[in-house]
Amino acid sequence: MFEEKLDKQVYFRDPFEVATQFLLGAYLCSNIGGRFTAGKITELEVYIGAEDKACHAYPNKKTKRNAVMFEEGGQSYVFFVYGMYNQFNVVVSEKGIANAVLIRGLEPVCGIEVMKERRGCEKIENLTTGPGKLCQALGITREHNAVDLSGNLLWISPGLEANAAWTATKRIGIDYAEEYKDKLWRFVLKNNKFVSRMPSVKKEKRRRP
Repeated sequence: MFEEKLDKQVYFRDPFEVATQFLLGAYLCSNIGGRFTAGKITELEVYIGAEDKACHAYPNKKTKRNAVMFEEGGQSYVFFVYGMYNQFNVVVSEKGIANAVLIRGLEPVCGIEVMKERRGCEKIENLTTGPGKLCQALGITREHNAVDLSGNLLWISPGLEANAAWTATKRIGIDYAEEYKDKLWRFVLKNNKFVSRMPSVKKEKRRRP
């Protein structure tokens, strides 16, 4: 089931549509070091380069670090934070438009023993419930920045359930972003325990909060 990949054209749609209709409930897959792992995407955040003060590309400012965000959608944007953690993003929109979706949580599905080994953790609920954790579990590092997500190293396989119910909340850890810290641009699968933090605000089926 994981051989199928999201169609390239999906990544050129509106970022909020991509996030809520195509990425939530889909499967992030990796085949790194010959070891296959996969998890259902349970939690993500949208970042809009032109206007979003929490976005690395705000206000459409291209740097060495964020350059891949300005490339065409369907690539990975992996960055390193706090001197400790990698974070995996899906670049969306057409070339020249710097938008991305941060994957914050996964439900482990395949390669769970590999995930446990990489994480040094036996508790399944703690393997992929956070952006740094999931990168470690799937073997994703800064070396995997700008990877084509239609290839066989990192890819996203369509979810089995169409239009899964979700909840929208504020994003996490962006208190510096002024009015944008209050945008409801974090989306979480409803009734799924594999998230970094349980939602405290419930706003269902809002296309663009």
